[in-house]
Amino acid sequence: MGTKISIQGYEGSFHQMASQQFFGKDVEVIYCATFRDVIKIASCKKESDGGVMAIENSIAGSILANYNLLQKSKLKIIGEVYLHIRQNLLVNIGVKFEDIREVHSHTMALQQCHDFLDKYKWKLVETEDTALSAKHVYQHKSKHVAVIASKLAADLYNLDVIAPNIHTLKNNYTRFLVLQREEIVMKVEGANKASVNFHTDHSKGSLAKVLTKISEEGINLSKLQSFPIPGSDFKYSFHADMEFDSIEQFDKMIELIRPLTAALKIYGVYKRGLWK
Repeated sequence: MGTKISIQGYEGSFHQMASQQFFGKDVEVIYCATFRDVIKIASCKKESDGGVMAIENSIAGSILANYNLLQKSKLKIIGEVYLHIRQNLLVNIGVKFEDIREVHSHTMALQQCHDFLDKYKWKLVETEDTALSAKHVYQHKSKHVAVIASKLAADLYNLDVIAPNIHTLKNNYTRFLVLQREEIVMKVEGANKASVNFHTDHSKGSLAKVLTKISEEGINLSKLQSFPIPGSDFKYSFHADMEFDSIEQFDKMIELIRPLTAALKIYGVYKRGLWK
């Protein structure tokens, strides 16, 4: 039986593309309406083998709600995927530019393509999902509606890519986390990245002491994201993504900073994703 992974979105979504990039084309995906459902199903051994969840975009930034979901879950990060987001204008076979009156897609996709869309007087319709929009255009055999979605969605729903790569900023990447339940996580060979959450005792200079130790051990801090601790008086925890040369280097650093923190949790140790 193949790997079953929960994702947010529908068939033809960028989450599906990220899952295929990590697990291969044969991965079985479970489509979820919300990221909360992704975490819920990924946490249930009767339903899936894990999940794939977007965590940040090179243009839009971090998805803070998803960091909170990760923090509350018992899932571990076993990998990451950087997916180059390419937006395309899709129509039913035979539809021409002059036939288009409306363009449907998720609000983020519409925003990512504003320079292209500004050239035309089309009505822009916001929807809940890019791939679902493609499915609806196909099902209704729409002759005057185009959709912005992935090439995978075009292939799945037999739509014509009437205009490829219409996104305004070409260096548009989304980072996805690959998650599994802690009891089935195996050691990742060649691991060179880790995600850690910690908070200090909030005394003067406490955060600086932790960051100094990380730097002194030659660890590259590729991301540091702060979060308010619920119920506290404006105190914060920190999510840190760290890159290192060897697991021994990382383990040593963790032992050095642990006494400097009030709490520390390792979300996962994994291989750094490649930008393709």
